[in-house]
Amino acid sequence: MAATGEALTPQGYIQHHLTNLSVGEGFWTWHIDSLLFSVGLGMLFLWLFYSVGKKATTGVPGKFQCFVEMIVEFVDSSVKETFHGRNPVIAPLALTIFVWIFMMNFMDMIPVDWLPHAASLMGIPYLKVVPTTDVNITFSLALGVFVLIIYYSIKVKGVSGFVKELTFQPFNHWAMIPVNLLLETVTLIAKPISLALRLFGNLYAGELIFILIALMYGSNVALSALGVGLQLGWLIFHILVITLQAFIFMMLTIVYLSMAHEDH
Repeated sequence: MAATGEALTPQGYIQHHLTNLSVGEGFWTWHIDSLLFSVGLGMLFLWLFYSVGKKATTGVPGKFQCFVEMIVEFVDSSVKETFHGRNPVIAPLALTIFVWIFMMNFMDMIPVDWLPHAASLMGIPYLKVVPTTDVNITFSLALGVFVLIIYYSIKVKGVSGFVKELTFQPFNHWAMIPVNLLLETVTLIAKPISLALRLFGNLYAGELIFILIALMYGSNVALSALGVGLQLGWLIFHILVITLQAFIFMMLTIVYLSMAHEDH
């Protein structure tokens, strides 16, 4: 439903749900909804985990504390099995990435019309509630990982070691420096691009399927029960998708940073 209350065509309905609330133009366009939900969920994550850590007891833990401890132990074991260097930052970073991305992905579980319709009643024309369906958010996350890869590569190997890695691998010969530089540069740049596009693609496709189901069956009373069934079925399957995508992003981050710490 549009902010004016006018009925949308099927194409307009899809376009409306996939349009961000934005300000600015061109390169300086800001997606207010993506920023609001991503920052808000990040703050919620910090507050929840800080509260649990502050109230943690050595006795029998509460259900939520037990749940948080299970997540922390899971991430910690994943880091220990995958990361081969020594860096106290990696485990907290992995935990932040996994929980934060999962929480952003989990916004996809909210029925597609609820929050946009509530926003339209307040005069807000567009509201895209899943931050990870915005390629700007996923690229921002991947860019942060990329900066850490470069930083630790130079910190561990030195500038000369990092340059040598780019110019003398995989072929250790002076004549092959241009080929090595091309291959290694493409491989390096492909890491953040693949991280960003994998997360964005999977969540964007999942959101689009929810929208299409709502479009096909939401307005037909006779088929509404079928639509609810399809939404529920896709929701159950999508829980696995959103969890897996958060896990993959976390694990690839750990692997890339582990590679950055390897001094050949």
